[in-house]
Amino acid sequence: MLVAALKAAPLALLLTAATGASAQMSAPPAGKRDWTTEKCERYRKAYGQAVARQGIQGLGSEFLARHEAFLASNCTAQADVCARSKEELALANTLVVLAMNAGMSSTFLPFYCRG
Repeated sequence: MLVAALKAAPLALLLTAATGASAQMSAPPAGKRDWTTEKCERYRKAYGQAVARQGIQGLGSEFLARHEAFLASNCTAQADVCARSKEELALANTLVVLAMNAGMSSTFLPFYCRG
């Protein structure tokens, strides 16, 4: 009985510690931005850098407008930026790499071609 109680005690302490750590990790400290906003700011910065380097020649008005709508939504709009031209694909590929390097997942990105 005592052995079982001693074996259970470390597990209970571990679960209590894990629960406390989980609660601390899920609640951002006061004054910190939420993760969605942080990702959008990182992405916005990467987009600015990529466009400054590549330029906008070859980027269609639909591509630019849909991308701007994504940014204006704090990067929460449904993915519908479709890269069609060689330049749009190059920019999209660059942004995928920059987003991954900045700690974002591929599901965050706005690129998707429907139909």
